Amino acid sequence: MKLLLLSLNHAPELTGIGKYNGELVDALSAREVTSYVVTAPPYYPDWQRHKGYKNWWSSEQDGEFVEVYRCPLYVPSKPSTLKRLLHLASFALSSACRLLTLLSKKPDVVFVVQPSLFCAPVALLYSKLTGAKSVLHIQDFEVDAMFGLGMSKSSVLKRWAQAFETFLMKRFDIVSSISFSMLERAKSKGAKDNQLHYFPNWADLAFVTPSISGESLRARWQLETDDYVVLYSGNVGEKQGLEIILDAAQAMRDQTTANKPKVKFIIIGNGANRLRLEEQASVRGLTNIQFKPLQPWELMPQILAMADLHLVVQKRGAADAVLPSKLTNILSAGGHALVTAEADTELGKIAEKFPGIYDCIEPENPALFVDALNKLAANGRQKANIIARQYAEQNMDINSILDSFTDRLAKS
Repeated sequence: MKLLLLSLNHAPELTGIGKYNGELVDALSAREVTSYVVTAPPYYPDWQRHKGYKNWWSSEQDGEFVEVYRCPLYVPSKPSTLKRLLHLASFALSSACRLLTLLSKKPDVVFVVQPSLFCAPVALLYSKLTGAKSVLHIQDFEVDAMFGLGMSKSSVLKRWAQAFETFLMKRFDIVSSISFSMLERAKSKGAKDNQLHYFPNWADLAFVTPSISGESLRARWQLETDDYVVLYSGNVGEKQGLEIILDAAQAMRDQTTANKPKVKFIIIGNGANRLRLEEQASVRGLTNIQFKPLQPWELMPQILAMADLHLVVQKRGAADAVLPSKLTNILSAGGHALVTAEADTELGKIAEKFPGIYDCIEPENPALFVDALNKLAANGRQKANIIARQYAEQNMDINSILDSFTDRLAKS
């Protein structure tokens, strides 16, 4: 089989969609599937092109079965709504030019990842010209995320964007997504039942395990044995609403007593909002919070093991438009997590269906957030969360996920 993957993001990006795309083609290579990857130079999550990559058309061979074609794009240093739209449109245009040169590849499957929806029209055209099956894989509902987070308040623009989204979605052979709630949302936008396929994100179950110790990393980062470490690791952007962590750090800064352990916060990651958060933490004198840049993937098991509690924080309205990819590795590590999401979202439903997998509370409620942190910290440092690990083993194995996908392709 030959697959053409069209996506803004790809390896060597260490987080988010780029990480999963890289792992996807690696797993397909192990099955001797040839992948043609049309993507941009790596820039995420810093919104800055990685060193060693030019902002121009280029190609590279990645092993026997993967060919990577990079296309130029506009990368704003400080993304705004308009700049994000220009960013997405620039890649759609440059990747369309590249696809014209790849018509002779004649893949069996065209797999386009949303975001960006701007790439969907040319992906559909390319699939028609080459006779390939077309797959729209939704990692984020970018239209819903943009309007749900208040990035644009234009009702006319919103109606136009939603109509454009529906028009395109109906025309793909398969519409896949990473959660059942997101598939239901795709259905509400016009996708038919026979188009839908559940294609969740996965975890490296052999690499990220509960058996790893994080004690040496705690010592290296000058954390004391009795510190209760609360970790956020991931993109530091607008949609996460990470200001609530600063509020909690301020509220809990001076509360160490016999009943309330010393809580230390760590934020790991880069993104458009990081500098502002660091400045706010400094102004507020928050000595109980550390900021660290994105860490090497090789350290991930130790980082996850080092934390006593993991935070999965989002703003209201974002939880079913974007499903946090960081949760897969938290569950694989048997981590304890506090998730902010409404009860009727996918994250809320998982918490209800699998009691103990993580704690889920209302988003954007600082008082409730601090109260939940205090209750969890009062339990002290806990052993691995077996419920979380079992869920990961049963639902997040990449080979089982790919078996299901290839079966679906054969039936379409």
